[in-house]
Amino acid sequence: MSSDIIINAAPYEIRTALVENNQLTELHIERAYERGIVGNIYKGKVVRVLPGMQAAFVDIGLERAAFLYVRDVYENFDDLKMEDIQDVFSKEEVPIQDLLREGQEILVQVGKEPIGLKGAQVTSHISLPGRYMVLLPTAPNKIGISRRIESEKKRAKLRKTVEKISAGINAGFIVRTASEGRKEKDLQADLEYLLNTWNDIQNRKQNTAAPYLVHGELPLVMRAVRDLFTDDIDRFIIDNEDMYNEVQDFLDIFMPQLKPALQLYEYDEPIFEHYGIEMEINKALDRKVWLKSGGYIVIDQTEALTAIDVNTGRYVGKRNFDETILKTNLEAVKEIVYQLRLRNIGGLIIIDFIDMERREDQEKVFNSLENNLKSDKTKSTILKISELGLVEMTRKRVRENLTRTLCESCPYCEGRGHIKSKLSICYEIFRELGKEAYKHNGKELVLYVHPDIAELLYHSEQSNIEKIESEYKLKITIEEDSNFHQEQYEITLR
Repeated sequence: MSSDIIINAAPYEIRTALVENNQLTELHIERAYERGIVGNIYKGKVVRVLPGMQAAFVDIGLERAAFLYVRDVYENFDDLKMEDIQDVFSKEEVPIQDLLREGQEILVQVGKEPIGLKGAQVTSHISLPGRYMVLLPTAPNKIGISRRIESEKKRAKLRKTVEKISAGINAGFIVRTASEGRKEKDLQADLEYLLNTWNDIQNRKQNTAAPYLVHGELPLVMRAVRDLFTDDIDRFIIDNEDMYNEVQDFLDIFMPQLKPALQLYEYDEPIFEHYGIEMEINKALDRKVWLKSGGYIVIDQTEALTAIDVNTGRYVGKRNFDETILKTNLEAVKEIVYQLRLRNIGGLIIIDFIDMERREDQEKVFNSLENNLKSDKTKSTILKISELGLVEMTRKRVRENLTRTLCESCPYCEGRGHIKSKLSICYEIFRELGKEAYKHNGKELVLYVHPDIAELLYHSEQSNIEKIESEYKLKITIEEDSNFHQEQYEITLR
């Protein structure tokens, strides 16, 4: 499988695309005026403890206070000894009011971006990602290995190496996929970098007052280098020379073996146009997605959940109805998983597959969904197909989805997705004309409307205009205004 990372870097916006087998699979966007904050570490101040919700609000210097659940609380309290803290956290449930108090200053890391009207979600279980490992200061002596490293022999070897180089360090580590095949000295260098970073964070924490940003996550391009640029990537292409040089310098120090894959894009045609990515982004905003067979899926995103509906569309099959349904559902599974990843859809997701009578067909579709989700790096949980043919699932939501990032609610329909029909507008106008005519009997009224509404009033609805004129003994003049929205109209007295 060929994989490329393509970066479009402009002063106002950076876009990173992961392309697998010539298909856009991930898109990350960072704008200069609204840089993401996931991964940032703040010294925050507790502004409110909510015993009823077992959570707290923490001021980290943003517009809205961050939200901290009790399960995410870990802090070296100034008024407790270390042995007392270990005893506190060994209990299954500790009330948040026993852990936090208003005005208390704590170190937290952003786990989820502010989404909609919700503030950021934070945790005091800090994790510092490096190239090959992740440092876990609040999980002493724990070592985890990336599940993407499947060889038990390699997993055991990596665990032994990390245990060796981390001996005596009171922290935990996660060994990342990129560490596979790396030498001990590479892991040692990464560990030292992470420990130095953690010491810097601790020093800033001691010398600053809350709220304060003590550690900022890397900018998007360098995060792409750290998190996406592996030996499996064939090309890492950037259209900005300064950033190209910055990445090259980083590779010289940490990953010289990957330098041959780094390329500078120097053509006149915009890089996303050249590789067909711009068109794919526009398609990813569509509500309806067609399947190759002629079926289609419909994706509707709301505040509470995302609903995905599967339809046979133009596909009529070749043998029997059950086979047609099964093939459409199986094809939809692959497209749904692809769209979840591309659009970065998270939270609660309801999938309405076409009803399948045979239990074995339901199992095939469910197993296919499970297997396809294994390629998605974002954690998800799925439930069995219900009697109504629905699948309920959740997918971890860390940042805004693509639609919310690139779009805003329609000011005309206010997010409903619909506007009033032309005929409904006409009848609404007739009711309004009746009210105005009653006040101004015998005078002339001027009606300003959108050209499409005027077309109806001039022709199919002209008789109703004439009836109003006759009943109230007045004259109605219709004026078109192309600047009007279809639902907009004005009635004035001449």
